[in-house]
Amino acid sequence: MTVLYIDADACPVTREALAVARGEGIPCVIAGNSTQNLERSIRATDRREPRDPEHPDRGFWVSTLQVGVDADSADFAIVQRLAPDNVVVTQDIGLADIVLGRGARAIGVRGRVYNPLTIDSMMFIRHEEKNVRRAGGRTKGPAAFTSEDRSRFSHNLRQLVREARDASHG
Repeated sequence: MTVLYIDADACPVTREALAVARGEGIPCVIAGNSTQNLERSIRATDRREPRDPEHPDRGFWVSTLQVGVDADSADFAIVQRLAPDNVVVTQDIGLADIVLGRGARAIGVRGRVYNPLTIDSMMFIRHEEKNVRRAGGRTKGPAAFTSEDRSRFSHNLRQLVREARDASHG
């Protein structure tokens, strides 16, 4: 069963991710810490649980997974529930690495699909940048988030969800 997980900590594309889940008819879980309003992107008409508990993979529904404020709490909660045919939306490269290691799929908020062949180099760059900052240096921050980023994200997420669903049925 393909489930879409959203790492909602500072996620600018929650609405877009929910729109893809609705359109593709898959369940979605929004995970975040207790200081966030995880309900804000959910429509009043969205189902909050499966129509058929015996077959929760049939159709769109959305739930929230509220965790403590500890660092990486949402990440750990997602990883505990992860299955190989799931898709995770995150801007956390460390979580993306774990997701890929579990055989699932991950996508960044700007639409970059994380790849098992390049995740190690991304982790290395993250480590080196962290070392520079610890030593008092500065690293370049992300560019401003654009409508093109949103569009790329929606397109790539839709494609990733379809690939995950096809792989789970094939």
